Amino acid sequence: MRKIIVPTDFSENAQNALRYACEVFKYERSEFILMHAFADEVYESHLNVSRDLFEEYREKVKESSLKELQSIIAEMERNPCNPRHIFTSEAIFAPLVDAVNELADRENADVVVMGTKGETDDRNITFGSNTLQVVKYVASPVLAIPSNYTDWHPEHIVFATDYSMPFRKRELKLVSTLAKSFAATLHFVHVSSFESLSFRQQDNKSFLESCLDENQLEFHTLVGKEVIQTVEKFVEEKKADMLIMVNHRHSVLEDIFFSNTIDTLGLKMKIPFLILQNLPR
Repeated sequence: MRKIIVPTDFSENAQNALRYACEVFKYERSEFILMHAFADEVYESHLNVSRDLFEEYREKVKESSLKELQSIIAEMERNPCNPRHIFTSEAIFAPLVDAVNELADRENADVVVMGTKGETDDRNITFGSNTLQVVKYVASPVLAIPSNYTDWHPEHIVFATDYSMPFRKRELKLVSTLAKSFAATLHFVHVSSFESLSFRQQDNKSFLESCLDENQLEFHTLVGKEVIQTVEKFVEEKKADMLIMVNHRHSVLEDIFFSNTIDTLGLKMKIPFLILQNLPR
C-alpha cells in the first residue's frame, strides 16, 4: 500500500495539495496520513500561565486540530477518488520538520505532499517557509503543489538530472508508477557543456532505464550552463505537467535550497514539483 503524508495548516493551499494527491494516486491502494504539527501554534500563543494551564491549553489545541482533521477526512470520504483509499489523521505536538520526519520514519512513507505556500499565500514567494524547510530537512521525497493547480492528469513529466549520483530504486518506482498510471512520457533533461557522459553517468543512466523499462522515456541533452533557466524553458516548450529533480550533495537544488535563493534564481514553479532526496540527514 502506498503511504502518503499530507501535512496541513488547514489552508486552501493544503486542501488543494490533498485533492491533487488523491487524484494523482487514485489508481493505487493508498493510505493518506493527514497531519497537523501544532507546537509552534501553542508556544507562540504567548500565554503567561502556569504549567498546568499550559498543558490544558495544549490539549485543547490538539482536540481542535483532530476535529478539523476529521472534518477534512469526512469530506474526502464523501467523494472518494478511489474507494480503496484510506484516510488517517495525526495531530502532533512538535515542530513541522520533526513531526514529518518522525512520521515518515514510523510509517515508512513513500512521499510527502504539500502546497507550495501556506496560510500567507504570498504571490511573490515560490515556496512557503514550511514547504522549504520540509524539502531541506526531511529525508523523504516531497511533492510540492502550487496553489490553485487543478490539472490532475500529467501527460509530460520533465526529470532534470546530471546522472552524477546513483538513483534510489524505491524513488524511481514511485516515479514509474505515477507516470504509468496516466501513460505520461518521462522527459529526461541533462544540461551540460559536454556532449558525452562519463562512465559513472552512463552507468547511472543505464540503471535508471532498467528501473523505468515499462515507461515511455525520452532523453534530451541541452547545451548550457544556466541549469535552472534551461530546464524552465524546456518545461514551457513541452507544456510539462510536473518537474522532477534529485536533491543531493553539491547539486543545483541543494545550492538553491540551502542558500535560500530559490526565488532570486528564478525558479517560479507553476506545476507540481517532485523533489527526490539523496541526502544523508
